[in-house]
Amino acid sequence: MKRRDFIKYTSNASGLLFVNSAFPSWMYNPEFTHLTILHTNDMHSRIDPFPNDGGRNSGLGGVTKRAAMIKKIRAEEENILLLDAGDIFQGTPYFNFFGGEVEIKLMEEMGYDVATIGNHDFDGGIENLVKQMKHGSFDIVNSNYNVEDNALSTLIKKYVIKEKAGLKIGIFGLGIELESLVPESLYETTIYLDPIKQANKTAAHLKKEENCDLVICLSHLGYKYKGGKISDVSLAKQTRNIDIILGGHTHTFLQKPDLISDLDDQQVVINQAGWAGIMLGRLDLVFEKNKPGACTTCKNLLIGE
Repeated sequence: MKRRDFIKYTSNASGLLFVNSAFPSWMYNPEFTHLTILHTNDMHSRIDPFPNDGGRNSGLGGVTKRAAMIKKIRAEEENILLLDAGDIFQGTPYFNFFGGEVEIKLMEEMGYDVATIGNHDFDGGIENLVKQMKHGSFDIVNSNYNVEDNALSTLIKKYVIKEKAGLKIGIFGLGIELESLVPESLYETTIYLDPIKQANKTAAHLKKEENCDLVICLSHLGYKYKGGKISDVSLAKQTRNIDIILGGHTHTFLQKPDLISDLDDQQVVINQAGWAGIMLGRLDLVFEKNKPGACTTCKNLLIGE
C-alpha cells in the first residue's frame, strides 16, 4: 500500500471519548503490523483536573485520568509510542514550588518515549531544565536549536529512532523562536535555526539514509497563523519526507487531523490535542509487511468527561 493511498483511509478525529472509525476488517491479519501513537502537548503543569466549578474545562484533564486511559490502551494494543510536543512546565503552583520535578516524574511513570521542548520549558532556566529532565529516561529531541555552547548539549538529541514490531520510526523536534517569548538570560546561548531547513535536512536523513518506515515531527511551532510566521501547516507545505506532525504551542483543539500536501504532493497528517492534558491524541496506523506506507485512523480522546 503506497503512502499516497494510506491517507484515503484517514478518519476524522473526535473530541468525544471512545468515538472511533475502525479499520476495515481485512487489515486484521498477520500480514499487517499495528502501531498506536499517543500524544500530548502544552500540559503546563496541570497535575490535577480543573476544578468542578461549572467552567468550560470543569473536571477535565488531570494526570490520574490520563494515566488510567494510557494504561487501558496499553492493555489493548501491543505497539505503542507515547509522545509530547512541549510546554510541559508552567501554569500551576506545582511548577512554582517544584520546578518541573513532579511533571517529569509523572511522565516517566506513564512511560513517555520521546518529547520536545517548548518555550515555557525554559522558564526556570537551562540549568533547571537539565536538572528536571534527569528525573525521566525518555528522549528529548530538537533539530533547530543550536545548544552546543550550553548545558542542553548533554540533554537534547537532534532525532531518535524507535523500533516497534520491526518498524523503524524516526522522531525529531522543532521549536519556536525564543526571542521575545523567553528572556535571553533563561535560554542563554541557545541559537534558533530555520525550522524549514532543519526539518528538510533531518527528515531526509531519517527517510533516505536511516531507511525509516515513518518520520514524525514533534513541533512546538504552532498550528497555523494568519501571517507568514512558520507553523505546522506551512512546515508541511515547505518540506518533504515527513509523514506526521504532532504539534503544540497554539493550544489548538483539532476535531480532525489536517491533511496538507508537501513539496512532493504527498499528504502530511497534522494533529494537536489542545492543552492542559484535556485531550489525549491518538493515531492508529497499520503497515502492510514489506510494503511502504500505512493506513491510519485518528481520534482525540477527551480526558475526565
